[in-house]
Amino acid sequence: MSIRFDGKVAIVTGAGNGLGRSHALALAERGAKVVVNDLGGARDGTGGSLSAAEEVVNHINASGGEAIADGANVTKEGEVAAMVKAAMDKWGRIDILVNNAGILRDKSFHKMTLDDFRAVIDVHLVGSAICTHAVWPIMREQTYGRVILTSSPSGLHGIFGQVNYGAAKAGMIGMMNALHLEGAKYNIKANVLSPSAKTRMTEDLGIPEEILNQMTPEAITAAMLYLVSEDAPSRAIVSCAAGGYSRAYVVETDGVYLPPEKQTPEEIAENWDQISSTKDVHYYENSSGPNMNFIGKAKTYADKK
Repeated sequence: MSIRFDGKVAIVTGAGNGLGRSHALALAERGAKVVVNDLGGARDGTGGSLSAAEEVVNHINASGGEAIADGANVTKEGEVAAMVKAAMDKWGRIDILVNNAGILRDKSFHKMTLDDFRAVIDVHLVGSAICTHAVWPIMREQTYGRVILTSSPSGLHGIFGQVNYGAAKAGMIGMMNALHLEGAKYNIKANVLSPSAKTRMTEDLGIPEEILNQMTPEAITAAMLYLVSEDAPSRAIVSCAAGGYSRAYVVETDGVYLPPEKQTPEEIAENWDQISSTKDVHYYENSSGPNMNFIGKAKTYADKK
Protein backbone atom coordinates (compact mmCIF):
# COMPACT_ATOMS: atom_id res chain seq x y z
CA MET A 1 0.00 0.00 0.00
CA SER A 2 1.37 3.40 -0.97
CA ILE A 3 2.36 5.74 1.86
CA ARG A 4 0.52 9.04 1.46
CA PHE A 5 0.12 12.21 3.51
CA ASP A 6 -3.05 13.68 2.06
CA GLY A 7 -4.64 16.08 4.54
CA LYS A 8 -1.50 16.17 6.68
CA VAL A 9 0.56 19.28 7.44
CA ALA A 10 4.33 19.06 7.86
CA ILE A 11 7.03 21.44 9.04
CA VAL A 12 10.54 20.73 7.79
CA THR A 13 13.35 22.82 9.24
CA GLY A 14 16.52 23.47 7.29
CA ALA A 15 14.54 22.67 4.14
CA GLY A 16 16.17 25.05 1.68
CA ASN A 17 18.95 22.67 0.67
CA GLY A 18 20.21 19.12 1.01
CA LEU A 19 18.27 16.66 3.13
CA GLY A 20 15.63 19.14 4.19
CA ARG A 21 14.86 20.12 0.62
CA SER A 22 14.54 16.47 -0.35
CA HIS A 23 12.26 15.83 2.65
CA ALA A 24 9.99 18.78 1.86
CA LEU A 25 9.63 17.91 -1.82
CA ALA A 26 8.86 14.26 -1.09
CA LEU A 27 6.26 15.06 1.57
CA ALA A 28 4.55 17.48 -0.81
CA GLU A 29 4.67 14.99 -3.68
CA ARG A 30 2.84 12.50 -1.45
CA GLY A 31 0.11 14.94 -0.53
CA ALA A 32 1.30 16.86 2.54
CA LYS A 33 1.02 20.60 2.92
CA VAL A 34 4.50 21.80 3.87
CA VAL A 35 6.07 24.63 5.79
CA VAL A 36 9.52 24.98 4.22
CA ASN A 37 11.65 26.50 6.96
CA ASP A 38 15.16 27.72 6.31
CA LEU A 39 17.14 30.55 7.84
CA GLY A 40 19.21 30.65 4.68
CA GLY A 41 22.52 31.03 6.45
CA ALA A 42 25.95 29.70 5.59
CA ARG A 43 27.05 26.26 6.73
CA ASP A 44 28.41 27.72 9.98
CA GLY A 45 25.08 29.42 10.71
CA THR A 46 26.04 32.97 9.78
CA GLY A 47 23.95 35.16 7.51
CA GLY A 48 20.41 34.57 6.34
CA SER A 49 18.12 34.68 3.32
CA LEU A 50 14.66 33.35 2.50
CA SER A 51 15.56 32.68 -1.14
CA ALA A 52 16.41 28.97 -0.70
CA ALA A 53 13.13 28.26 1.10
CA GLU A 54 11.17 30.24 -1.48
CA GLU A 55 12.73 28.26 -4.33
CA VAL A 56 11.55 25.01 -2.75
CA VAL A 57 8.07 26.47 -2.16
CA ASN A 58 7.85 27.66 -5.76
CA HIS A 59 8.79 24.19 -6.96
CA ILE A 60 6.12 22.55 -4.78
CA ASN A 61 3.38 25.01 -5.72
CA ALA A 62 4.23 24.81 -9.43
CA SER A 63 3.87 21.03 -9.16
CA GLY A 64 0.36 21.29 -7.75
CA GLY A 65 1.24 21.06 -4.08
CA GLU A 66 0.79 23.51 -1.23
CA ALA A 67 3.68 25.06 0.68
CA ILE A 68 4.70 28.24 2.45
CA ALA A 69 8.20 29.55 3.13
CA ASP A 70 9.43 30.49 6.57
CA GLY A 71 12.74 31.95 7.69
CA ALA A 72 12.48 31.34 11.44
CA ASN A 73 15.70 30.81 13.35
CA VAL A 74 15.04 27.56 15.24
CA THR A 75 16.95 28.88 18.26
CA LYS A 76 14.49 31.78 18.66
CA GLU A 77 11.30 30.81 20.48
CA GLY A 78 9.33 33.79 19.22
CA GLU A 79 10.21 33.15 15.59
CA VAL A 80 9.33 29.47 15.91
CA ALA A 81 6.02 30.34 17.57
CA ALA A 82 5.23 32.65 14.66
CA MET A 83 6.06 29.87 12.19
CA VAL A 84 3.72 27.46 13.96
CA LYS A 85 0.98 30.11 14.11
CA ALA A 86 1.32 30.72 10.36
CA ALA A 87 0.82 27.00 9.68
CA MET A 88 -2.18 26.81 12.01
CA ASP A 89 -3.76 29.95 10.55
CA LYS A 90 -3.44 28.56 7.03
CA TRP A 91 -4.19 24.86 7.52
CA GLY A 92 -5.51 24.38 11.07
CA ARG A 93 -3.27 21.51 12.11
CA ILE A 94 0.32 20.26 12.27
CA ASP A 95 0.88 16.53 11.94
CA ILE A 96 4.57 16.15 11.16
CA LEU A 97 7.70 17.91 12.37
CA VAL A 98 11.03 17.06 10.78
CA ASN A 99 13.81 18.63 12.83
CA ASN A 100 16.56 18.90 10.24
CA ALA A 101 18.13 22.35 10.65
CA GLY A 102 21.83 22.26 11.44
CA ILE A 103 25.19 23.98 11.24
CA LEU A 104 28.81 22.87 11.37
CA ARG A 105 31.70 24.44 13.24
CA ASP A 106 34.26 21.66 13.12
CA LYS A 107 37.54 21.88 15.02
CA SER A 108 39.51 19.53 17.21
CA PHE A 109 38.39 20.01 20.80
CA HIS A 110 41.54 21.76 22.02
CA LYS A 111 41.09 24.40 19.27
CA MET A 112 37.32 24.73 19.60
CA THR A 113 35.92 27.79 21.33
CA LEU A 114 33.03 27.35 23.73
CA ASP A 115 31.07 29.76 21.55
CA ASP A 116 31.42 27.27 18.68
CA PHE A 117 30.36 24.46 21.01
CA ARG A 118 27.28 26.34 22.22
CA ALA A 119 26.28 27.46 18.73
CA VAL A 120 26.10 23.90 17.40
CA ILE A 121 24.28 22.61 20.50
CA ASP A 122 21.82 25.51 20.26
CA VAL A 123 20.88 24.91 16.62
CA HIS A 124 20.75 21.12 16.59
CA LEU A 125 19.60 20.14 20.07
CA VAL A 126 17.99 23.20 21.62
CA GLY A 127 16.51 24.19 18.24
CA SER A 128 14.90 20.77 17.93
CA ALA A 129 13.51 21.11 21.44
CA ILE A 130 12.10 24.58 20.71
CA CYS A 131 10.38 23.44 17.51
CA THR A 132 9.04 20.26 19.11
CA HIS A 133 7.82 22.14 22.17
CA ALA A 134 5.94 24.57 19.92
CA VAL A 135 3.98 21.84 18.11
CA TRP A 136 3.60 19.43 21.04
CA PRO A 137 0.36 20.91 22.47
CA ILE A 138 -1.18 20.85 18.99
CA MET A 139 -0.27 17.22 18.46
CA ARG A 140 -1.59 16.28 21.91
CA GLU A 141 -4.87 18.07 21.25
CA GLN A 142 -5.42 16.38 17.89
CA THR A 143 -4.10 13.03 19.25
CA TYR A 144 -1.76 12.66 16.31
CA GLY A 145 1.81 13.61 15.66
CA ARG A 146 5.02 12.40 14.08
CA VAL A 147 8.36 13.89 15.14
CA ILE A 148 11.73 13.29 13.53
CA LEU A 149 15.00 14.17 15.24
CA THR A 150 18.04 14.14 13.00
CA SER A 151 21.10 12.53 14.56
CA SER A 152 24.29 11.37 12.86
CA PRO A 153 26.89 8.60 12.98
CA SER A 154 28.96 11.30 14.72
CA GLY A 155 26.48 11.17 17.58
CA LEU A 156 26.10 7.41 17.64
CA HIS A 157 29.75 6.51 17.22
CA GLY A 158 31.90 9.67 17.27
CA ILE A 159 34.24 11.32 14.80
CA PHE A 160 37.40 13.38 15.16
CA GLY A 161 36.84 17.13 15.17
CA GLN A 162 33.12 17.14 15.97
CA VAL A 163 32.79 17.14 19.75
CA ASN A 164 30.10 19.83 19.55
CA TYR A 165 28.22 18.17 16.68
CA GLY A 166 28.52 14.68 18.19
CA ALA A 167 27.25 15.87 21.57
CA ALA A 168 24.25 17.56 19.96
CA LYS A 169 23.45 14.53 17.82
CA ALA A 170 23.75 12.09 20.73
CA GLY A 171 21.35 14.29 22.67
CA MET A 172 18.69 13.51 20.07
CA ILE A 173 18.53 9.95 21.37
CA GLY A 174 17.71 10.96 24.93
CA MET A 175 15.13 13.44 23.67
CA MET A 176 13.48 10.82 21.49
CA ASN A 177 13.31 8.27 24.32
CA ALA A 178 11.42 10.68 26.57
CA LEU A 179 9.18 12.04 23.80
CA HIS A 180 8.24 8.48 22.87
CA LEU A 181 7.11 7.76 26.42
CA GLU A 182 5.24 11.06 26.86
CA GLY A 183 3.64 10.98 23.43
CA ALA A 184 2.41 7.38 23.38
CA LYS A 185 -0.93 8.20 25.03
CA TYR A 186 -1.61 10.80 22.33
CA ASN A 187 -0.54 8.83 19.25
CA ILE A 188 2.58 10.97 18.92
CA LYS A 189 5.52 8.97 17.62
CA ALA A 190 9.11 10.13 17.85
CA ASN A 191 12.00 8.66 15.87
CA VAL A 192 15.63 9.44 15.08
CA LEU A 193 17.29 9.50 11.67
CA SER A 194 21.05 8.94 11.60
CA PRO A 195 21.92 9.81 7.99
CA SER A 196 24.99 10.26 5.84
CA ALA A 197 24.35 11.96 2.52
CA LYS A 198 25.93 14.16 -0.11
CA THR A 199 25.07 17.67 1.05
CA ARG A 200 26.98 20.86 1.78
CA MET A 201 27.44 19.52 5.34
CA THR A 202 29.54 16.61 4.03
CA GLU A 203 31.15 18.07 0.93
CA ASP A 204 34.65 18.43 2.41
CA LEU A 205 34.86 15.40 4.70
CA GLY A 206 37.22 13.52 2.37
CA ILE A 207 34.70 10.93 1.15
CA PRO A 208 35.69 9.61 -2.31
CA GLU A 209 33.55 11.14 -5.06
CA GLU A 210 32.36 7.80 -6.45
CA ILE A 211 31.01 6.86 -3.00
CA LEU A 212 29.66 10.34 -2.27
CA ASN A 213 27.62 10.23 -5.48
CA GLN A 214 25.75 7.19 -4.16
CA MET A 215 24.89 8.97 -0.91
CA THR A 216 21.85 10.79 -2.23
CA PRO A 217 19.52 12.80 0.01
CA GLU A 218 16.60 10.94 -1.58
CA ALA A 219 17.84 7.67 -0.06
CA ILE A 220 17.58 9.26 3.39
CA THR A 221 14.18 10.77 2.64
CA ALA A 222 12.77 7.29 1.99
CA ALA A 223 13.47 6.37 5.63
CA MET A 224 12.08 9.68 6.87
CA LEU A 225 8.83 9.15 4.98
CA TYR A 226 8.34 5.77 6.62
CA LEU A 227 9.11 7.13 10.09
CA VAL A 228 6.45 9.86 9.80
CA SER A 229 3.80 7.66 8.20
CA GLU A 230 0.50 6.58 9.73
CA ASP A 231 1.88 3.15 10.67
CA ALA A 232 5.33 4.32 11.72
CA PRO A 233 7.15 2.73 14.62
CA SER A 234 8.20 4.88 17.55
CA ARG A 235 11.53 5.16 19.36
CA ALA A 236 13.50 3.85 16.39
CA ILE A 237 17.01 4.98 15.47
CA VAL A 238 17.45 4.38 11.76
CA SER A 239 20.93 4.60 10.27
CA CYS A 240 20.94 5.17 6.53
CA ALA A 241 23.38 5.99 3.75
CA ALA A 242 23.77 5.19 0.05
CA GLY A 243 20.69 2.95 0.01
CA GLY A 244 21.63 1.03 3.16
CA TYR A 245 19.30 0.99 6.16
CA SER A 246 19.76 -0.43 9.64
CA ARG A 247 18.37 0.09 13.11
CA ALA A 248 20.62 1.18 15.97
CA TYR A 249 19.92 0.37 19.60
CA VAL A 250 21.10 1.49 23.00
CA VAL A 251 21.76 -1.72 24.92
CA GLU A 252 23.26 -2.63 28.27
CA THR A 253 25.25 -5.68 29.27
CA ASP A 254 23.86 -7.99 31.92
CA GLY A 255 26.61 -6.93 34.30
CA VAL A 256 27.57 -8.34 37.69
CA TYR A 257 26.51 -7.88 41.29
CA LEU A 258 29.14 -7.05 43.89
CA PRO A 259 28.17 -7.28 47.58
CA PRO A 260 28.91 -4.23 49.77
CA GLU A 261 32.31 -5.46 50.90
CA LYS A 262 33.38 -5.87 47.26
CA GLN A 263 32.05 -2.58 45.89
CA THR A 264 35.53 -1.22 45.29
CA PRO A 265 37.43 -0.05 42.22
CA GLU A 266 39.74 -3.05 42.57
CA GLU A 267 36.82 -5.49 42.36
CA ILE A 268 35.41 -3.61 39.38
CA ALA A 269 38.79 -3.96 37.68
CA GLU A 270 38.85 -7.65 38.55
CA ASN A 271 35.39 -8.18 37.05
CA TRP A 272 35.76 -5.81 34.10
CA ASP A 273 35.63 -8.53 31.44
CA GLN A 274 32.32 -9.88 32.77
CA ILE A 275 30.92 -6.37 33.23
CA SER A 276 31.80 -5.66 29.59
CA SER A 277 30.67 -8.98 28.14
CA THR A 278 28.13 -8.65 25.33
CA LYS A 279 27.07 -12.28 25.61
CA ASP A 280 23.81 -11.14 27.20
CA VAL A 281 22.46 -7.67 26.53
CA HIS A 282 19.23 -5.98 27.53
CA TYR A 283 16.96 -3.57 25.64
CA TYR A 284 15.21 -1.40 28.18
CA GLU A 285 11.94 0.46 27.64
CA ASN A 286 12.71 3.13 30.22
CA SER A 287 15.28 4.09 32.84
CA SER A 288 13.87 1.76 35.49
CA GLY A 289 15.10 -1.22 33.46
CA PRO A 290 18.75 -1.27 34.55
CA ASN A 291 17.78 -0.48 38.13
CA MET A 292 15.42 -3.46 38.25
CA ASN A 293 18.14 -5.66 36.75
CA PHE A 294 20.59 -4.69 39.49
CA ILE A 295 18.00 -4.89 42.27
CA GLY A 296 17.12 -8.38 41.04
CA LYS A 297 20.76 -9.43 41.20
CA ALA A 298 21.08 -8.03 44.71
CA LYS A 299 17.94 -9.90 45.82
CA THR A 300 19.23 -13.15 44.32
CA TYR A 301 22.49 -12.70 46.23
CA ALA A 302 20.65 -11.96 49.47
CA ASP A 303 18.35 -14.98 49.04
CA LYS A 304 21.37 -17.24 48.70
CA LYS A 305 22.93 -16.08 51.97
